[in-house]
Amino acid sequence: MEPSLERHRRHCVLPEFGEDGQRRVAASSVVVFGCGALGGAAAMLLARAGVGRLVVVDRDLPERVNLHRQVLFDEADVDASLPKAEAAARKLRSANADIAVEGVVADVDRTNVEALARDATLVVDGADNFELRLLANEACVRHAIPWVHGAVAGTYGVQWTVLPGRTACFSCLVEDAPPAGSVPTCEAAGVFSPTVLAVASLQAAEALKVITGNAHRVRRTLLSFDLWTGERAEVEVARSPACPVCAQGRFDHLEGRKGSRTTVLCGGDQVQVSAGPGARPGLDEVAARLPADANARRSPYLLRFCADGLEVALFPDGRAIVRGTTDPARARAVLAKHVGT
Repeated sequence: MEPSLERHRRHCVLPEFGEDGQRRVAASSVVVFGCGALGGAAAMLLARAGVGRLVVVDRDLPERVNLHRQVLFDEADVDASLPKAEAAARKLRSANADIAVEGVVADVDRTNVEALARDATLVVDGADNFELRLLANEACVRHAIPWVHGAVAGTYGVQWTVLPGRTACFSCLVEDAPPAGSVPTCEAAGVFSPTVLAVASLQAAEALKVITGNAHRVRRTLLSFDLWTGERAEVEVARSPACPVCAQGRFDHLEGRKGSRTTVLCGGDQVQVSAGPGARPGLDEVAARLPADANARRSPYLLRFCADGLEVALFPDGRAIVRGTTDPARARAVLAKHVGT
């Protein structure tokens, strides 16, 4: 066996996989949008499987309340205020030094989603919101990139794979983000950590089928299950002739006709505010003018400070995560007062 395949000999002896399949994995490029619970677990499985290039993209920071379900992070990452993408990339490199891993600290939006996804063999959904999934769907349909959807709430998990041109797309199922409060979040419903790993394993398995040239083996149904009760269901998702994306070729989220710049995030009282065009505050300048009681902490990746009873994480691209509120207006007011954006 070739030296490059020796590490993966247990895959290579699988008749469904083989040495040719492992070579395809090594030649592939996978982008993971969101490297928290689902995305982190799926990324680790794909890194250990030998995906040649793995890009993990995330906008957030790990917190202690994440650690019961997010297998890539530990308390040292929380204490160091490392962004999830950077902490994840370090863990993935330590799991497999033979692959190229890139951590991208960024909010995925219409300005960057296509550039991030365009050269990928496949995209993995580790998102915590529908808006990102709708954006990813439009980018993947536009560029004919398969993508693997997954979601968890409580003890309940969902997994489905979109093969553009061959299956329904996500917008055939969900045309618009549901109204706030209409879908259970991880904060409201909790998260049963074994369900995360079950869904991530399904995502990784379906991804590897596609990457190894076995897309015909991909399950074409949307699978849902409750890991606590053992209930399980599969639903056929038909291509909709009225789908604005795969049938009509409209890309409303990519082209800015839909979507928002303020997001209430999953996982606690926190709001993300994205900067307007050209707004890139100098973090050192902001830190210098903050009052002493703001407890400003600067790292290579962000500036953290406290103001008006809230905690702010300010990133170089002007994006901010404001913790301690779910009121977008209050979050924007704090940023206007102390950052000027």
